[in-house]
Amino acid sequence: MNRLKITVAVASALLLAGCSLQEPHQRPEAARDSYPSGAAYAPNDSSSAAAADTGWAEFLGDPALRQLVRIALDNNRDLRVAMLRVEQARAQLQLQRAANLPQVGLAANSSTAKNNSASSSDASRNHGVTHNQSVGLSSSWELDLFGRLGSLNDVAREQYLATGYARQAAQLALVAQVSEQYLAMLAYGEQLAVSNETARAAQESLRIVKLRFDTGTGSELDATLAQGTLQQAQANQAALTRQQAQAKNALELLLGQAVPADLPAATPLRQLALLTDIPAGLPSELLLRRPDVQQAEAQLRAENARIGAARAAFFPRISLTATAGTASSSLGNLFQAGSGSWSFAPQLLLPLFDGGANQANLDAARIGKDIGVAQYQKSVQVAFREVADGLAARGTYESELAARQAYSETQQRRLALAELRYDNGVDDYLSVLNAKTDLYNAQIALVTARLNRWNSLLELYRALGGGWREHGAS
Repeated sequence: MNRLKITVAVASALLLAGCSLQEPHQRPEAARDSYPSGAAYAPNDSSSAAAADTGWAEFLGDPALRQLVRIALDNNRDLRVAMLRVEQARAQLQLQRAANLPQVGLAANSSTAKNNSASSSDASRNHGVTHNQSVGLSSSWELDLFGRLGSLNDVAREQYLATGYARQAAQLALVAQVSEQYLAMLAYGEQLAVSNETARAAQESLRIVKLRFDTGTGSELDATLAQGTLQQAQANQAALTRQQAQAKNALELLLGQAVPADLPAATPLRQLALLTDIPAGLPSELLLRRPDVQQAEAQLRAENARIGAARAAFFPRISLTATAGTASSSLGNLFQAGSGSWSFAPQLLLPLFDGGANQANLDAARIGKDIGVAQYQKSVQVAFREVADGLAARGTYESELAARQAYSETQQRRLALAELRYDNGVDDYLSVLNAKTDLYNAQIALVTARLNRWNSLLELYRALGGGWREHGAS
């Protein structure tokens, strides 16, 4: 009869198990209905593949850049740490899942005792030494009546998912960073070439002006101006050489090694090919495309599950402990017939007074969820802003580049006319100097605009969730 009662009690507990005090997760309202529109934004072409479905090998058109990205994905230490955190979170998830299962172990015990009590009522007083040995299997299991363990399991699972999304976000950022540093190195090289050409032209101008001054057909002011132009060009050479070297150092940090000497020839910025017709889609799609947004939502779900675990702590916890084996007062008789033993010990723990610890834990969990909501909404807002900035850049850089190219050609023509007028004695050398300065600035600005255009496309690609796979979805 006692066994029947125990069986009924266990069955009832099992039926109740799985009752969770965890609230259903609801995604906070954070996305807007549409992206901005206006003169800065070009229409989206929805016929091409989405950024998240476009592999970086297809997006990046430069062979050297693709090789560098592959090296970085293999060697980068930050990405390696992100991958190890995923493995660590997987181990934590398995550890938490193990808490839901019965714990079984082999127990062996040996004890020796002698009672010399002076109490007359003690039947074993002044008896000899007693021995007791036992061997058996022990098992313990906590019944998850109110979903405490289930909620903790949800916490671990969502944290594991969050680390997976964090790894994807790290890869997206790495692909963009390697590309940006590589393009910066190319841009500084092209600007250095402009400075070198300017310095050579300034050196030749200085030679001619000094010759005229020495022969009495030119002024000392012209010679001084030509000398200043050369010195400024030399200063620009040194600055750009430094910046190019620092960009290479930053690139090698991302690669985790030196830039290979056998890289394919670099493509000039004006001839570089990056995929430009990436549709932005709908703002709501960012919730499914951006790994950092998915990471924030997974962390929010983990905080929500933590509330369920904190609520369950107010209710009773029931543990079942059982042992079965053999026991004997003599080691030689331990495994003989008739030495079997077993025990079954249910335990109920009902919190009565804990100094407010459970309530404080619940309050902390609720605040953690509020923080998670704010962080999720912030991640969506940041994602929306980054996409909007990228769309504005894509819609305006083409016209800016055309205007800067035309301006550079105009300044080139202006310099030729100024030199012609100076050679014919119509103008002084100051007009030539101003024309050279404006041409140099125009050429440098043109290279910078090309760099900014490609960087903006890279950022738009990353902002839309592209870059976490090498090849597009089949």
